[in-house]
Amino acid sequence: MSADIKVDQVLDAKGLNCPLPILKTKKAVDSLSAGQVLKVETTDPGSKNDMNSWAKRTGNEIVDVEESSGTFIFYIKKSA
Repeated sequence: MSADIKVDQVLDAKGLNCPLPILKTKKAVDSLSAGQVLKVETTDPGSKNDMNSWAKRTGNEIVDVEESSGTFIFYIKKSA
């Protein structure tokens, strides 16, 4: 699935703990245009719940989530 996703920006939040991945994600998404996709890489296990909650609250869409070797990868599409 993720191979089909066009990523416009990548955010490396690995090694950061809550709430930093969310704060950095918000800042990065704010810099995108509607419809663009941000790829976020984080190692914080709490980020799974945090990202879902944040996306619901802000109206942005999590297009895909991957988990590999303790790294969580989120593809977030900025809403209009």
